[in-house]
Amino acid sequence: MTSLDKMSPGQRARVVGFTNDGPIARRLVELGIMPGRSLLYVRDAPLRDPLEIKIGTSFLSLRRFEASLVAVELED
Repeated sequence: MTSLDKMSPGQRARVVGFTNDGPIARRLVELGIMPGRSLLYVRDAPLRDPLEIKIGTSFLSLRRFEASLVAVELED
């Protein structure tokens, strides 16, 4: 298990949970990042922040700090 900010572009993962349950975690759930969902790490911005993921049919940009709160399990 790792966090979303430690992934590399092109990797797939399944959301396991969050490292805390604060307002940022609630916002991520509202955006569709929920435990059990699969996501694709699409790319980094030129200065590595923010990063882009695809979850379902949506593309989202997250700050590295937000991504560090998302616990994921890498998929093969």
